[in-house]
Amino acid sequence: MRWVGGAVRDTLLGSDVRDVDAATTLLPDAVMRTLKAAGIKPIPTGIDHGTVTAVLPEGNVEITTLRKDVATDGRRATVAFASEWKDDAARRDFTINALFAHPETLEISDYFGGLDDLAERRVRFIGDARERIREDHLRILRYYRFQARFGAALDEEAEEACAELASTLKGLSRERVAMEMLALLALPDPSDTVSRMYERGVLAEVLPETGAEQIDRLETLIAFEIAQGAAADPLRRLAALLPPDRKLAEQVAARLRLSNANRKTLARLADGLPDALPSDADIRALAYREGSHQARDLLLLNSVSPAPLDNWEVPEFPLKGGAIVARGVGAGPEVARILQAVERRWIAEGFPAADRVDILLEEELSR
Repeated sequence: MRWVGGAVRDTLLGSDVRDVDAATTLLPDAVMRTLKAAGIKPIPTGIDHGTVTAVLPEGNVEITTLRKDVATDGRRATVAFASEWKDDAARRDFTINALFAHPETLEISDYFGGLDDLAERRVRFIGDARERIREDHLRILRYYRFQARFGAALDEEAEEACAELASTLKGLSRERVAMEMLALLALPDPSDTVSRMYERGVLAEVLPETGAEQIDRLETLIAFEIAQGAAADPLRRLAALLPPDRKLAEQVAARLRLSNANRKTLARLADGLPDALPSDADIRALAYREGSHQARDLLLLNSVSPAPLDNWEVPEFPLKGGAIVARGVGAGPEVARILQAVERRWIAEGFPAADRVDILLEEELSR
């Protein structure tokens, strides 16, 4: 057995390791038996494809039998089990993802120059870039995501191949496209990479709504996020890549098969803020109406500092309809009207304490 893929790559880079994968010459049934004999619980998560999950206290490890591609169609591959480590490495996408590490000696097996590419921060396809993309079209988006995360030196062959075969992205499921795009946009600063995707005609295949103005808007947003110390948010950044049109945002969200919650968020972000630059009170009123997270997204998208929301919790309106009924108002529309009127004044006054709300209620009742 050897460690493989991201765990090896990230360890060599000194980065945090999230997922640990292992490769083995053992067939899946033998992996299951070996784990059980060692007192480790195995889960046949993808046993038909050679993957068994070992449940460990420190975190699960996916163990996959060595494989080689038999046939590919750009969306999925038919594989067979293999016995040679190089065969398994050869079916992986990039050289920096095809590194194996022996668990005891920590010796690195590098069949395609991944160590040199890692040192140069270069994302390079294994073998012929066009052939690898034809095997799995999603590798175009994976290339840009890995380039944004790890890359410094551009690989010309990879760049040309991605641009040349960009139209093949249309054959992928929208869920896979959305997953990769959101993962790319979640990186600390993918603006240069997204700009290059736009210039090379790749972005148009997945987000044809994006123009030069939206590319500039994304760059402005990310620069403002960094200046404000705000964490990256992929949905906020996706909103920056779309024209400010609610209907269009809803169409894009539907096309990308986003969750209902994310569809609503993307549509709301397309509406933007009022034209006037908001005061601190306006910003807190926005957070009360929209929720703190969504308010921050709206502010950052429009280059307005969310600082007034720091160390401030959205308050709960202290008045309930029952208190109005108890004052002699019959249940029905009048209760709702009074409740809304008091709430509007409470917001406008900056969320005063409950005793002030009692006064506002008295004033509304006396009208």
